[in-house]
Amino acid sequence: MQLLWLLLLSIASAAYSSPADDNYLWGAYRPNLYFGIRPRIPQSLLTGLMWFGTQDYASISQTRHACDQGDQLQSYTWTKYDPKEGGVQVIKDARNNVQLTTEFLKVAGGDHGGSWAARIRGEPLDPSLPSRISTIFYLGLEGLGGIDMETDEDENGLEGDIKFTGSSPELDDFSIRIVEGSSNNVVTGGPHYEVFKDRVGKTHFMGQPVPAGNIWQAKEFILQTLMKRAQEIIAPYRDPAAGIPDPSYVLQLPDEIYSGSNLYAVQKSFDGEFQFDVFYESASSKHTLSSSVLDEGIAALTNSFGQRFQEVFPTPSDYASSSNKDALEAFSQAITSNLIGGVGYFYGNSIINEKFSYEWDEEDGDEDGSANEAKGPRLTDPTKLLTATPSRSFFPRGFYWDEGFHLLHIGAWDNDFSLEILKDWIDLIDENGWVAREQILGEEARSKVPAEFLTQVPNYANPPTLTVAVTAYINRVKSASLGPSDADLGMNFGMDSSQTPFTQLKTEPGSRSLDPEVATAFLKGIYKPLKRHYDWFRRTQRGQIKQYARKARSRTEAYRWRGRSDKHVLTSGMDDYPRGRPHAGELHLDLISWMALFSRTMKEISEFVGEVDDAISYGEIEKAILDNIEDLHWNEEQQMYCDANVDDDDESYHVCHKGYLSLFPFMLSLLPPDSPHLGAILDMVRDPEHLWSNYGLRSLSASHPEYGTGENYWKGPIWVQMNYLVLGALHNKYAVEEGPYKLRAQEIYHELRKNIVDNVFKEYERTGYVWEQYDPNDGHGQRSHPFTGWTSLVTLSEFLSLVSEMYLIYLLW
Repeated sequence: MQLLWLLLLSIASAAYSSPADDNYLWGAYRPNLYFGIRPRIPQSLLTGLMWFGTQDYASISQTRHACDQGDQLQSYTWTKYDPKEGGVQVIKDARNNVQLTTEFLKVAGGDHGGSWAARIRGEPLDPSLPSRISTIFYLGLEGLGGIDMETDEDENGLEGDIKFTGSSPELDDFSIRIVEGSSNNVVTGGPHYEVFKDRVGKTHFMGQPVPAGNIWQAKEFILQTLMKRAQEIIAPYRDPAAGIPDPSYVLQLPDEIYSGSNLYAVQKSFDGEFQFDVFYESASSKHTLSSSVLDEGIAALTNSFGQRFQEVFPTPSDYASSSNKDALEAFSQAITSNLIGGVGYFYGNSIINEKFSYEWDEEDGDEDGSANEAKGPRLTDPTKLLTATPSRSFFPRGFYWDEGFHLLHIGAWDNDFSLEILKDWIDLIDENGWVAREQILGEEARSKVPAEFLTQVPNYANPPTLTVAVTAYINRVKSASLGPSDADLGMNFGMDSSQTPFTQLKTEPGSRSLDPEVATAFLKGIYKPLKRHYDWFRRTQRGQIKQYARKARSRTEAYRWRGRSDKHVLTSGMDDYPRGRPHAGELHLDLISWMALFSRTMKEISEFVGEVDDAISYGEIEKAILDNIEDLHWNEEQQMYCDANVDDDDESYHVCHKGYLSLFPFMLSLLPPDSPHLGAILDMVRDPEHLWSNYGLRSLSASHPEYGTGENYWKGPIWVQMNYLVLGALHNKYAVEEGPYKLRAQEIYHELRKNIVDNVFKEYERTGYVWEQYDPNDGHGQRSHPFTGWTSLVTLSEFLSLVSEMYLIYLLW
């Protein structure tokens, strides 16, 4: 009855909430950790989980805490995750022979984001082998307020439940209880057991004050305390002949709490299967949580998640009869969940350098208005950001051009949550219109970044994919309000068009922001800063036309990435993709294509919010850009789109490298379906000597002299998000609109889609992970993992096939 009341309260709360309410206050917003819960409050409560094996003394040196590829876990992923409800994560740690399951349940109620419960349980991966684990759950409070342990201390450890109480200005009063499972076993016996038996099976603890801003280093503080005690305890047993005590007897917290502590740790050691629960209760909710709430709540969450997933991301018809259907559905749920469960909340300052520039950028002057700024890097004021992280282990921070792709997927599941993320990015746009391409906020985020990437430069851009997220949102609003939109019917670019079921989405969870009035207010709120951002791009990334006697219908619309080096154009997102030599006169095809899409998006927003004159202006700019793509970037001899550069005689010439770059006007659906260039582009796409492979499109032609050389980051490997853009262009435009290549586009679409989805799924089954990129020769995943950022788009790639079926339904209807 208690659970039913709580669930009804949760539903009622959601029904009357706004998109920016407390529904999203709490979450697994520390995605750089295997498990960590915190609220979206800059200085507040942080919790985390650590564990190590006690089968030997060496295992403590490999204590698990922050996600790290060096830990060599077999897999870790949220198998179910909803930002309003919570989720289930499975972690497989073969070195310690344990499968950990972390369950997180949010319970609405009260005035401070509600309460939550977590369950940590473990079982042997191989039941025939020992599985001896010591877990440490910690909680720490940053900023104003305090925490105290209410349970009476005991120098030999504690039995039963442990309770902490705390308070902070944002959370008010709260309590945290850690509750033992009913059937946990512990290690007993062995050398010197009688000496340690009074402490065996107890819960051990510590509390100590930690300097402000350092709770994120909890692992170091806790292990230092534990190891100091262990060295003292083990000292009398140096003689191997006398036998060494079991590690679980020695590697224990000291059961001491210091005055003024703001970091507490609770340690439990187990032999075999185990379970314990953690309950955070807001005093304003007036309800006490129990293990039965977790039992029933997680079961309900799992069931409802599965049912809704089938509605939002139904299995395509060509996979529905597959023998792998169940495994494919579980895979799709897991990568969607790990994307959403990988959203993090970051707060802190950044390092920027207004005056850094390469020599080929210096002639552009001080267009960012920073002429009087002192040279050299400096710290900014602190800012906040809710963001999906590309890879929890390798890139646990915000990346501008990744985020637009993330929001396509997240918005399909929970539109309101996607707007929370989008709004935080919009808020980062400064007075000049700039947004740093990497958001490295605070010391914790900086600890995971190589020194050469820490400093951000305010005249450096990144592909403006937030425009993709905004377009996706507008299409979802139109679909929810008016029935199927052009995007639903495959009649425009709308890369998310495949994501909108043929239903009234306003009734779905996380879709209150699809109400036209709410949507209009939101779009009006972001319009001015987004316009400022658009103007920044046109001002700071402008390319040169007349200086090199280039012929173009528009004398203004040409673009160049600032901040490139001799061998890299990091700002483009395609870091080591072949380009010409650095020169102030070069023009970049991908950037002018992004600017065409940005102009189209601004036109759509201005139309939606009633800025008619602006819409006309954006439309004129878009047309001028499209004309100049033809005039400045098409190479008739090579039959491809190319960058442009300047030779030693100041003559303009094309720099042509077959690969993703040469596809941009096609990938972003900027070409009409009857374009005379479309046939050559499709030939390049489908040619195994160039881009086509059995695993997806290569980033660089297999016939290119630099294919697979050097860093080999964008010189051949397969990237899912770029293949997704190609699939979107094929399916939503060139395979449905009348034109001479319609049938060929349909054929390529179906074959390419199957190649991509099948390979990413195969590698997930083989390795336990999705990957940053895939080898074009054998399809193997490579680089960072898990990479459930834009690689998770394969879920939407599967869904693309439903649009044509919806179109037929609409015609019949």
